[in-house]
Amino acid sequence: MVAGPAFALDEYQLGPGDKLEIKVYGQDELTVTALLGNSGKINYPFLGEINIKGLTVKQIEQLVLKGLKGGYLISPNVAAQVLEYRPFYIHGEVKKPGGYGYHPGMTINQAIALAGGLTERASKDKIFLYKEQAKDKKLNASLSTQVSAGDTITIEQRFF
Repeated sequence: MVAGPAFALDEYQLGPGDKLEIKVYGQDELTVTALLGNSGKINYPFLGEINIKGLTVKQIEQLVLKGLKGGYLISPNVAAQVLEYRPFYIHGEVKKPGGYGYHPGMTINQAIALAGGLTERASKDKIFLYKEQAKDKKLNASLSTQVSAGDTITIEQRFF
């Protein structure tokens, strides 16, 4: 089970709202911290505007390494990391609906806890998840369903 979330992190694709840091060992002037906007592009020293939307951290490291190697540095050591993940959203029968900071490995139950818990009218059987990539597709979910950054959770009312 532990390998699941670690693998998911390796495959995490950056999108608008993610805050990223790129460092080159021994080259402080090449450290960039950026909040990814809707364009999916950031400005990087020597490379100019690069599109990183949809890339993983490893792909970004390779992109920067390839751009800097040879022309600017002999053997750059590039490291990238996500500092803050884009939020997920929860609404319906929770006490504090809204957008909240995503944490890798998060479940719907943990998301509900961040939103102050369920209201007294909440249904534990009518939980729906809208994935960021397919916002128009409603998926049935449970309290143990994994949430991803950018997802939307809806908790509906139960009927007495």
